[in-house]
Amino acid sequence: MDENLMERVMDEVMKKMGEKKEAPRVIGNPGVTEFVGTAIGDTIGLVIANVDHHLHGFMKIDPKYKSIGIIGARTGAGPHIMAADEAVKATNTEIISIELPRDTKGGAGHGCLILFGAEDVSDARRAVEVTLKELDRTFGDVYGNNAGHIELQYTARASYACNKAWGAPIGKAFGLIVGAPAAIGVVIADTAVKAANVDIVLYASPSTTSFTNEAILFISGDSGAVRQAVIAARELGIKLLETLGNEPAPSSTKPYI
Repeated sequence: MDENLMERVMDEVMKKMGEKKEAPRVIGNPGVTEFVGTAIGDTIGLVIANVDHHLHGFMKIDPKYKSIGIIGARTGAGPHIMAADEAVKATNTEIISIELPRDTKGGAGHGCLILFGAEDVSDARRAVEVTLKELDRTFGDVYGNNAGHIELQYTARASYACNKAWGAPIGKAFGLIVGAPAAIGVVIADTAVKAANVDIVLYASPSTTSFTNEAILFISGDSGAVRQAVIAARELGIKLLETLGNEPAPSSTKPYI
């Protein structure tokens, strides 16, 4: 090969290796009434003021709810449901449905689709706004590396979103513990229930409930005990995940538990 040509090829290769990845393009309000906003987790918030009556029936929405708020995301089902739980507390809305597509942009967990029902479009929009705002907090205890992720969630008072998604007792403290790959989830679930006197609401494994490479524990009980159990799981889970790759990094928000 011509020596000058080889040098030019190598220069191009080195140039590309040194280039930083271009940041995702962030677009503001596209000028449509349905758009509310975006947030961490490839999340989009939307609202429909008056759902088409044919679609309304097929979606099995209570006739009194003409307006719906919509949250959709590619990653972080847990943070989104916890954020939606706060939105229900703060608004005159109801959770119509919560679906957990196996997504995470190719990772081990779920994306989400959450629908709020409201009689007035302003309530639906407000629920979406609250959810988007809360995501900065609820993503705070999600830690990941190239091998998997650990996710912890806690609320002192579960409401209708947690109840709809996971059967959480309404009004009681509630915690969520996720480990991916699932082997880590099994160990940190055991650690959590040994660390404090909590009630197990649900255990989700890959073949029975989670249908992903995650093991998930849902707990309820006294607020102090639930929080203690979640923290114990977090401490061990981060150490175990680190053995599979680089140090697990928290999401771009501040831990809250």
